[in-house]
Amino acid sequence: MAAGLVLAQLRAQMALPDHAANPTLGLLYITDHYAAHAQAILDHLGAELPEVTDWAGTVGVGVSASNVEYFDEPALSVMLCAVPPDQYRVFSGVAPLAVGDGMGFEPHTALVHADAATADLAELIAEMAERTTTGYLFGGLASSRTQALQFAVGGNGNIKGQGRAGGVFRGGLSGVAFGEGVALVSRVTQGCHPVAPERVVTKADGNVMLELDGEPALDVLLRDTGISLDRPQEAMAALRATLVGLTPRGSDLVSRTGDFGADVLVRHIIGLDPARNAVAVADRVEPAMRMAFCQRNAQAARADLMRICAEIREELEPQEMSLPVAAALAAPEAGAGPHPARRIAGAVYVSCAGRGGPHFGGPSAELQIVRRALGDVPLVGFFAGGEIARNHLYGYTGVLTVFC
Repeated sequence: MAAGLVLAQLRAQMALPDHAANPTLGLLYITDHYAAHAQAILDHLGAELPEVTDWAGTVGVGVSASNVEYFDEPALSVMLCAVPPDQYRVFSGVAPLAVGDGMGFEPHTALVHADAATADLAELIAEMAERTTTGYLFGGLASSRTQALQFAVGGNGNIKGQGRAGGVFRGGLSGVAFGEGVALVSRVTQGCHPVAPERVVTKADGNVMLELDGEPALDVLLRDTGISLDRPQEAMAALRATLVGLTPRGSDLVSRTGDFGADVLVRHIIGLDPARNAVAVADRVEPAMRMAFCQRNAQAARADLMRICAEIREELEPQEMSLPVAAALAAPEAGAGPHPARRIAGAVYVSCAGRGGPHFGGPSAELQIVRRALGDVPLVGFFAGGEIARNHLYGYTGVLTVFC
């Protein structure tokens, strides 16, 4: 029934004059309720849409479609893209992305889906970014309470080297690389807010912060957060709610608005080391990194999402426009409908599984913010177990990518 509803909507849109009549690339996202039926869904969509020769996607605990999110319920979301065949390549673990494939294709950016259980995942993401000329990736990690699956089908129904595989994969990375001719704008929106002053890591050992600003890291943590180990139960509850925002030397930790910058990676505190007066976090820490203790904050997340949407709109709208166009974009109803001046063809939004409408105050509230800012443009996405942007793996963020 879900596939039938999606196909009916797609066919109706393909018949409209302002929509693509002959798309060849499909983005498919399903909730984990449908994970056991992933191959059957892909086979059915492929048979019903024979003109679509390439598919990419994954599974999430939730998926999004335009201005609605479907969280913890059976759902699937599909977007068809009329991208010139020489401007994209689908890749997977059995058919990796090649730099210069001998056919004139050079990857500039890539939509990446990955399995969180993959060994050395952060290094693989960085390596994948190096295979693109811009170094920019966008996407996220599959999130599922059952099977963490990915979709990757290319060309004649099977990626070269894939053999008889049906296009449903487990483990590793997959996705779509785009060429120079596919213009896009992408931004990262943070979901956490600093609750303590910015510090510099002055001594570290692997994933253990030993000293912050020359003081024992555990002492700084307890002082900055007001946590007392004399009350163990209260301390544990407070520590679970406390995260660490990290950024390399030379990058902005906190923006002018007091929120985290786009380069900040939020990581969990995974342990305390009283013997060394140290704090362990879920990532490698190096001296000269800057950090701040932080917490998830719905109000800050909402404000930051509105900020990146405004930045995208500002970048896409022309610097000079006629008076009628300017009046149309300034009209109250402009946010609810697309306008040619914005040049938005579609969007992909990957948000943390810990965000979504409930975190933003109501059903689909997060997607409604995006719709009000960008207009009623085609949008798909999923709620991930980690978000990918540039060459980094993020947490508690959203990655909004708009195709022009």
